[in-house]
Amino acid sequence: MRASRLILHRATHKAVLYSRFAWGVLASNLLVILFGAYVRATGSGAGCGGHWPTCQGVIIPAAPQAATVIEYTHRLSSGLSVLLSIAIMLLAWRTFGKGHPVRLAASLTLVFTFTEALIGAGLVLLGLVAKDQSVGRAISQALHLTNTLLLLASVALTAWWASGRAPVRLARQGKKLWLPAAALAGMVLLDITGAITALGDTLYPAQSLAAGLRQDVSAGSSFLIHLRVVHPVIAVVVVFYSAGVIVWIHAQRNDPGQRRVLWAGLGIFGLQLVLGGMNVLLLAPVWLQLVHLLVADLVWLTMIFCAALILEDKEKIPALRLSTSGY
Repeated sequence: MRASRLILHRATHKAVLYSRFAWGVLASNLLVILFGAYVRATGSGAGCGGHWPTCQGVIIPAAPQAATVIEYTHRLSSGLSVLLSIAIMLLAWRTFGKGHPVRLAASLTLVFTFTEALIGAGLVLLGLVAKDQSVGRAISQALHLTNTLLLLASVALTAWWASGRAPVRLARQGKKLWLPAAALAGMVLLDITGAITALGDTLYPAQSLAAGLRQDVSAGSSFLIHLRVVHPVIAVVVVFYSAGVIVWIHAQRNDPGQRRVLWAGLGIFGLQLVLGGMNVLLLAPVWLQLVHLLVADLVWLTMIFCAALILEDKEKIPALRLSTSGY
């Protein structure tokens, strides 16, 4: 009996350490995403030329320019993310038993990390960086952004379930499933239009608010500019709908202890609307673009956690176990 308790204690301790590691990996991914946006905002995507995985045709560029340093640093941070995703998957299979949702979420984290790297490589090799204004670049931005959101969701759920939360049940959930699913779909659309709008701000910077408004309504402006009008409308609709869903989720659970989570979520949503307005008024400076993106990612994660909360299948908790044998 004592030996069994010792084994269980060690396995539980491993699970706690793993959950902390997973939350750290989530934070590191947010930083890599922000740095990637900085690469785009500063036009440094071509800093390593058309070479990948090398930079300027070499492993370590000599006498690099500022754009090269920025792009090269981003590649190094992305490479670290790949190593972390491999670690988070291998450790999940060693720490948690068969059937535990952490195994699935961690495996998806590795998949989406690799697809993220492949999309980034494609942008460089196809020349869809720096000052490129093609439709292909806009499409690639949409694919890149969608993959990034799926990656964040996978890492977040890895950390969430590793922290002891119950797995989700999708069958016969009715409104509990489709209400948050619609909010998440709306956020994907919102973030895609936001990414393309940010690209337009980078390629066609306005010299003043009045000049920017003239660009928005001009028939001769790029489609990237015209999305600056569409994006705020979508933002208002999606944010208010998602906020309503969060209020509904907390009402369904009827858990007074989660009230702070509710207000924090609503606060993040409100902050995002304020930042969006500031982006327009201040003509989207780089620092504000990065803050806006960070809060957008936090909005996405808030909805992911709320959806996982309402879809929890607590009856399955006893069936889940820690791995005490390695696999």
